[in-house]
Amino acid sequence: SSVMFWAFCLLEIRSDLHVSAPPGRRNVLFIIADDLRTSLGCYGDPVARSPNMDQLASRSQVFLNAYAQQAVCAPSRTSMLTSRRPDTTRLYDFYSYWRVHAGNYSTLPQYLKSQGYATMSVGKVFHQGIASNFSDDFPYSWSVPAYHPPSYRYENLEVCPGRDGALHRNLLCAVNVSEQPGAVLPDMESAAQAVTLLKSRVGRRQPFFLAVGFHKPHIPFRIPQEFLSLYPLEEMPLAPDPDVPELLPPVAYNPWMDLRKRDDVQKLNASFPYGPIPKDFQLLLRQHYYAAVSYVDAQVGRLLAALDELGLSDDTLVVLTSDHGWSLGEHGEWAKYSNFNVATRVPLMFYVPGVTSAASSFPFIDVFSQSGHGRPVENMVELVDVFPTVCSLLGLKAPRPCPRVSFKVELCTEGKNLVHSFRHRERGANKEHMAFSQYPRPADQPQLNSDLPLLKDIRVMGYSMRTWDYRFTLWVAFDPSTFQANMSDIHAGELYMVADDPGEDVNVFSRATFIIFHIIFIWSHKTGLTLP
Repeated sequence: SSVMFWAFCLLEIRSDLHVSAPPGRRNVLFIIADDLRTSLGCYGDPVARSPNMDQLASRSQVFLNAYAQQAVCAPSRTSMLTSRRPDTTRLYDFYSYWRVHAGNYSTLPQYLKSQGYATMSVGKVFHQGIASNFSDDFPYSWSVPAYHPPSYRYENLEVCPGRDGALHRNLLCAVNVSEQPGAVLPDMESAAQAVTLLKSRVGRRQPFFLAVGFHKPHIPFRIPQEFLSLYPLEEMPLAPDPDVPELLPPVAYNPWMDLRKRDDVQKLNASFPYGPIPKDFQLLLRQHYYAAVSYVDAQVGRLLAALDELGLSDDTLVVLTSDHGWSLGEHGEWAKYSNFNVATRVPLMFYVPGVTSAASSFPFIDVFSQSGHGRPVENMVELVDVFPTVCSLLGLKAPRPCPRVSFKVELCTEGKNLVHSFRHRERGANKEHMAFSQYPRPADQPQLNSDLPLLKDIRVMGYSMRTWDYRFTLWVAFDPSTFQANMSDIHAGELYMVADDPGEDVNVFSRATFIIFHIIFIWSHKTGLTLP
């Protein structure tokens, strides 16, 4: 309840002196959107209208090739916040809590809390439910219980107006907000709560870490209907590569089951698993996704404007990212649940006052009236890099690299500390920089649970490695009882030479033997995974 939330806030205020932080330490505003791919103006998307995130990017260090470690919510968020890969958190679905199931790993907010920070969570930061112990990992990670917007309870109910005048459980759900329950939407509530918390920190000596998780552009696309006007259907392009690639292994395909369960998608009668969505509905789907991005952008703008108005932007580090991407028709796929770049690549930017920009003002930009990179970094980075990087940018000792087996090590990182990139501009492509992702499957052929298999049903794991030159994936046997991959039992492979094939449409795995053996050598050296 709100009474309980503010009671805890008062307790936290009184405990400011419990652990003291050095004076003058920067605050952190950590913003994470749900299912946000790099469909932003600052990432070169010509369709997107994202002026507030673009403005933040113009004052930030922007990582152009940042990758999630698994393209689904709970595993990715747990991995990023603990700086451990899914094989270490042992979370591949939504149904285990890492502290019980794998190891008592410290999280980024937990570490900052131990260093004297007031840590607060608003919206979707950890994945709710079992994956964060039904508490968003409170009290370990947060000084006060996490806030969740009350109107989220309606998100998956029949609240979407249809052409028949009735309410439905639709995928496409642009609404008149004044007609919705409470006349509000969840991300609006989260933005308002975050601004309230920012106001409560003005004049306080204790630094804060405020994490704000926006639910959009996750489905359903329940967004204010006015944002659709930014994307006229007649100007909306289809995906450039809308067909399933001929040489795509069936195990690599995700059949977008979460979309198929929606009322409006069921009416399309798309065949399982590959049946295409009609082009007119594809355009509507893409229009609604982009409109949801612009809606989130407006909420980000509210937070940045509040930093300005409250005089906090000069001493607050701002991080903006996502848990993973989302396919918008590329390869005949929708949603996440794959190893394709559109599903694993995410925005990642850090605004560091006085470091990434001399300018520290963020006036709100109205997308309806309006929009550059600050310091772009093109080499591969990963979300497991965020934890150590934030620590170093705050002047704290970053977690040390994890040993090969780290289940009993509470604080360490399986990522890289990117702080050097803030001091030295990159000098071109570094082929030593790689990013790793993975995705589980229950079988070699698409089936109803292919997108989200339960741990007990996983039989195949797709391990991916990305470099400047290629994306290489091996689909290998996996035993869920021992959490072991059998790297000598290869079910399928993918190899895309991204310099010539940036859309990952031509799988050359079967005709690139020499290249594959070279890649396997590099893989084994980097990861310790033994390959044949």
